[in-house]
Amino acid sequence: MTHAPELHTTLDGPTTAPPLILGPSIGTSLAVWEPQLPALARTHRVLRWDLPGHGGSPTEALTRGSATIADLATLVLNLADANNWPRFAYAGISIGGAVGLHLATHHPDRITSLAVICSSAHFAEPPVWRDRAKLVREQGTEAMVASRPGLWFSHAFAETPRGRALLQDLRDTDPAGYAACCDALADYDVRTALPTITAPTLIIAGRDDPATPPPHAREIADAIEGASLVEVAHAAHLAGVERPEEVTSALVTHFAREKADDASRHAAGMAVRRAVLGDAHVDRAVARTTPFTARFQDFITRYAWGEIWTGDGLDRRMRSAITLTALIAHGHDTELAMHIRSALTNGLTRDEIGEVLLQSAIYCGVPAANSAFTTAQRVFEDLDNES
Repeated sequence: MTHAPELHTTLDGPTTAPPLILGPSIGTSLAVWEPQLPALARTHRVLRWDLPGHGGSPTEALTRGSATIADLATLVLNLADANNWPRFAYAGISIGGAVGLHLATHHPDRITSLAVICSSAHFAEPPVWRDRAKLVREQGTEAMVASRPGLWFSHAFAETPRGRALLQDLRDTDPAGYAACCDALADYDVRTALPTITAPTLIIAGRDDPATPPPHAREIADAIEGASLVEVAHAAHLAGVERPEEVTSALVTHFAREKADDASRHAAGMAVRRAVLGDAHVDRAVARTTPFTARFQDFITRYAWGEIWTGDGLDRRMRSAITLTALIAHGHDTELAMHIRSALTNGLTRDEIGEVLLQSAIYCGVPAANSAFTTAQRVFEDLDNES
């Protein structure tokens, strides 16, 4: 038995952050998510994927014969499994949103939170999609390009660099892959299953979207208990690229509610703690843990390492420099020695550490810096002897 080629994907964001999978719309690539990526990748491990025949994904990734939304959902589950994600948040645009609704109705145990953008529980009637598939198979995706301005976004936006790039993505899409996605949409209808969705759900609609007008979004929101609905003014079908600020803000707010539990924070913190301080140091600290110190060890692992050091607002070099300065200011020489070692691990050179210590002489005091230089010299000598 042969296996279908894998979908093309990209991964962004901290490796220890909660996973978030982003699905694209038909005729686009994963680049359709570029306006939202920086904000979402600050708090999540973000996986973007290309539809079969779109972007970098081979058409053969979709099973031969009549393709379905369930087939696409299976491909997404395979991506999650390959990354060892038993549960994940999901957001999708148009057909990507349809995949999300299928996952939430048929695999509710896998979805922690859901966002559906400019999508529907049931698109046009099957003959419309069959005719489009036939047209693209015969004439290629170029046959669709002229009709996208005014439907995907305004004609003015189509002349911007991002608008032109999205239209080029459509031209570059394999006709067979595009047609297969049309076949999948022809048979898609989850309207009766919507009330079974239990994941926290956000629905976003473009108020000027002719493909999936706001009533489509309201139908979904009204059927899912507790779902939120945001309508974006002056936005067509690709609301996230035409009005990125509004869509990004809604998504960030929605997914911010997805808090990591203590166990997840502890696991993430322990991973970063080991990466920064080294296994030997952490193993010694764990071995010395007693019932009296256990809660403190848990506290620093979950909060110092599991929340602060896991953030990507600053890189680890910067965090090390800040930590060294704070320890010098308070005269914590034992902790300083440990963090000088970790600063080297995080990419600071000995000369750069010297600059941090020298800077501290001005703002923390010469006696504090003098003690810090002594500590640093001792650490460097120990390292030289060890090597």
